[in-house]
Amino acid sequence: MKLRLSLFLLLSCQSLFAQDSVYARRIVDTLTSRYFWGRGYTNDGMGKAARFITSEFKSFGLQPLSGKDFVQPFTYNANIYPGKMKVAINGIDLKPGVDFIVSPESMGVKADGKLQQKDSVTFLDAEHRIVVLLQNKLTWSVEQAASDYTAIDLDKKAITKTPSSISVDIENKIIKDFKTGNICAMVRGTAKPDSFIVLTAHYDHLGGMGADTYFPGANDNASGVSQVMSLAKYYAKHPQRYSMVFICFAGEEAGLLGSMYFAEHPLMPLANIRFLINLDLEGTGEEGITVVNATIYPKEFEQLKKLNTQGHYLYKVYSRGKAPNSDHYPFTEKGVPAFYMYTMGGIKAYHDVFDISKTLPLNEYNHLFKLIVDFVGAETR
Repeated sequence: MKLRLSLFLLLSCQSLFAQDSVYARRIVDTLTSRYFWGRGYTNDGMGKAARFITSEFKSFGLQPLSGKDFVQPFTYNANIYPGKMKVAINGIDLKPGVDFIVSPESMGVKADGKLQQKDSVTFLDAEHRIVVLLQNKLTWSVEQAASDYTAIDLDKKAITKTPSSISVDIENKIIKDFKTGNICAMVRGTAKPDSFIVLTAHYDHLGGMGADTYFPGANDNASGVSQVMSLAKYYAKHPQRYSMVFICFAGEEAGLLGSMYFAEHPLMPLANIRFLINLDLEGTGEEGITVVNATIYPKEFEQLKKLNTQGHYLYKVYSRGKAPNSDHYPFTEKGVPAFYMYTMGGIKAYHDVFDISKTLPLNEYNHLFKLIVDFVGAETR
């Protein structure tokens, strides 16, 4: 009887994790689809993503962290490129996102000009304040304001001759007080409801560059959102002694703006957070994971490594010190115990149009999920 019960529980757990792998893939596929347009500033991409995540949290039976609304609203400015996006070098039309990107601080411009070479990678059209930079990899970002020039990063492989002429028609727009929000939900604890374990990921990405090109953001960070949502789904069915909080931040790509806003306007006492785990770039893992703040919290890091070894989960758990590279950082600065975990190895796509769901393996998703569940269990005993 005990053997049968143990076998049943084992098969049930395996089925749960397998189903969640399917769910995680569905979430990544969904959030990287054209409909969500890079979860950015044009075509209501970020707004669509926020509403989708809120709907999922509601379907799990989670409660709003504020007690009233799942969304914690805030605003900021953004320099966006909603329309025309044409660049031709030496009379050859180039493909946005693939052959070139516009540096995110650039102003819009419409011009035809000559390029003067300044060094091996820099070419200038001084009359129209245009600079062209040859790059080995195109990496985009977000800025809140526009400068008084236009910078174009050009993939070296896109041209065969030295750039000598340029034709551009680029439209930019400054959005003042772009309205967005953090999505904040919770499962109330059974024994210590006023103490919290917090799981976070940012749901925003880069949006679109022009009317036809968007940045899907599969690894960064549909992968982290899928993990947080899967954990939320799990803990909704398995309440813990401590309250479990799930936050999907907006504005990370513009400078950790959502997490900074939450840290300054917390919806629960920051001193009551037992531990925070931030998940960003979670789509690979064949080379293990790196844990930021490991050196600040050595006891918890050793616990994490021990659990990983016991569970035979990930290849290796690497230690890293304090770093302002994701949404854990504003909490670290407020004294909240926090780890930022990111996966290692696999695809190299990052902040480009090639960060797509199809090539994102999610090969260590289950192991990372189980490791986090084990760690939360150890921290809430």
